[in-house]
Amino acid sequence: MQVTHTVNGVDIDRLLGTIDAIKSDPALAKFQFRVRNEWIDGAHARATIKDFYGAGQEDTSRTEPFVVDVDEPPVLLGTNQAPSAGEYLLHALAACVTGTVVYHAAARGIELEGLECTIEGDVDLRGFLGLAEDVRPGYENIRLTLSAAGDLDADQLATLAELTRFSPIRDTVNNPVPVAIEVVRA
Repeated sequence: MQVTHTVNGVDIDRLLGTIDAIKSDPALAKFQFRVRNEWIDGAHARATIKDFYGAGQEDTSRTEPFVVDVDEPPVLLGTNQAPSAGEYLLHALAACVTGTVVYHAAARGIELEGLECTIEGDVDLRGFLGLAEDVRPGYENIRLTLSAAGDLDADQLATLAELTRFSPIRDTVNNPVPVAIEVVRA
């Protein structure tokens, strides 16, 4: 009978096996994620997420796509059928930072009893509406707080804060990433 060693719900043997595999073949670390988004009406749109490339091959583990709707609240001319794109961005950042800390803490033997992330961001709509050249259309500030529960000393809390630097979404938000946009006739 095989016994798995888990910390924070992470299978440490599989994690270390993944690290070793990538060390021996760095091409396995290359992933490409994909989303298809279709406008429905007004601010309402629907995305399907299923296929991706990773670990050297097309992934076939998902038999059905994830379906995610997006909308805006009525004050922003939407119908509240789903969170806004800006809220999804905050969700993605919070989820990625949380997961990153959990995985890296587990790899370091730091056991967590709980980890909660709260996040808020400030937007000035004058940028989106094109009313002020000196106001960006995106978030001006984002504040994230992690509340870690467990028998953690000050050094471990500092380590958890440092581990957030490994978050891919945090890196994407903090550093410019080229976005190529092409508009074609349907």
